[in-house]
Amino acid sequence: MKIVVLLKEVPDTWGDRTLDLETGLAARDASERVLDEIGERALEAALTFSEANEGTEVVVMTMASDAATASLRKGLAMGAHSAVQITDDALRGADLGVTARVLAAALRRTGFDLVITGNLSTDGSGGVLPAMLAEHLGVPQATALSALEITTDAVSGTRATDFGTAAVTAPLPAVISITEALPDARFANFKGIMAAKKKPFEVLSLADLDVDVDPTSAAQSIMTAVSQKPPRQAGTKIVDEGDAGEKLAAFLLENRLA
Repeated sequence: MKIVVLLKEVPDTWGDRTLDLETGLAARDASERVLDEIGERALEAALTFSEANEGTEVVVMTMASDAATASLRKGLAMGAHSAVQITDDALRGADLGVTARVLAAALRRTGFDLVITGNLSTDGSGGVLPAMLAEHLGVPQATALSALEITTDAVSGTRATDFGTAAVTAPLPAVISITEALPDARFANFKGIMAAKKKPFEVLSLADLDVDVDPTSAAQSIMTAVSQKPPRQAGTKIVDEGDAGEKLAAFLLENRLA
């Protein structure tokens, strides 16, 4: 079985996150670059299955700039068998539609039985990429799983709903996404770090994937303007002089909150 885990490098959750006011893109050098934790949990799920099932290959994949190479190698150090990085200057600022098309092309090229992703990245929080990938690839999807079981021919798990939990099952090949309810990722040890240097690491461009991201030939989101977030204004203070209820009601109506 071949399991491909999609990883993403993001600005450190505990660091400053800012936008470049010229490009409208995240200023990724404003804080430390790290692997998104939810992606690491997805990798842990794949590695746990791989260790219990001989012959399972785990591939880590990302679409990112050259600067993300070190983060992807961390996935190899944790135990993945090989890595695929898609990098191309034309992908700078790619929207979810472009990202899905490019990753789907890379997945077809690499081959897979199961694709595992996180349900939400901590920088974009789009939450729709797994479903978009499944649509492009023409395979079943099982998203936002809080429990997971993988077998040789199917994947199953549970998903939280407004009414409790729902059991879902999908035959392989499939695309799934997991939530933070799954176990934490392991740490890469020294042996894993040294072994990662010798593992296969493929770098692909758009030309390799035969994907055109020209906005004139395929619709996509385009940034037209960007501005700095305005400073926070002081709130309205209501002093109770026997008429606080009336003042609050007037405030709510004035601001169309009631």
